[in-house]
Amino acid sequence: MTPILYLIPTPLGAPDTPCLLPHEQAQIVGLTDFVVEAEKTARAHLKHLGVTTPIRELNLQTLNEHTDLKTLPALLKPLQEGRSMGIVSEAGCPAVADPGANLVALAHAHGFEVRPLVGPSSLLLALMASGANGQSFAFKGYLPSEKGERIQALKALEQRSRQHNETQLFIETPYRNDAMLADALAQLYPATRLCVACDLTLPSQMIVSQTVADWRKMEILPDLKKRPTIFVLYAA
Repeated sequence: MTPILYLIPTPLGAPDTPCLLPHEQAQIVGLTDFVVEAEKTARAHLKHLGVTTPIRELNLQTLNEHTDLKTLPALLKPLQEGRSMGIVSEAGCPAVADPGANLVALAHAHGFEVRPLVGPSSLLLALMASGANGQSFAFKGYLPSEKGERIQALKALEQRSRQHNETQLFIETPYRNDAMLADALAQLYPATRLCVACDLTLPSQMIVSQTVADWRKMEILPDLKKRPTIFVLYAA
């Protein structure tokens, strides 16, 4: 059987939240080899995903932002030896805003089959719920952390959205979410739509999508500190 690199989504919240379709879950239950961002959380995810290999017998290799890209070929050793393997992200979909993309590209370069499994994507969930243009959109990742550069980036995204009728999605380190929201409301045009989607799929989920003008009318802004958040900007 030809070995396959499975891209395995994980829950956005609690690890025991169901997130795979049954027929896809059946494809990974017997795997023994995985590339993960963090071993501790990966073990919990794999247990709840129904992987039958005893936890202590799993071969877990780490791939995160600190990994030397020169070591990537060694991570594909299971495939080279004829065994299917999986990539597990910390939350959501592997290889999207995730270092797994480099390994996926390498697997393709070596001619291995790559099979993505259906699962939760905070980006698409936020876009779906925003009311913004879903025909043309772009994910910009993290904006600059320095206030002046962040404001410039927000204005540039707003200009691009208006010129190209393109929805802009971006994220921020959770402890800076409130600063991001404050800068967006202070700098963006009143007619621009801003959606804030946080804690997606969790009981505490909150999605607010309205014009900047309406945001400014709110007496109390939501507290976004330490809450995973997707920002969606659309200047029609």
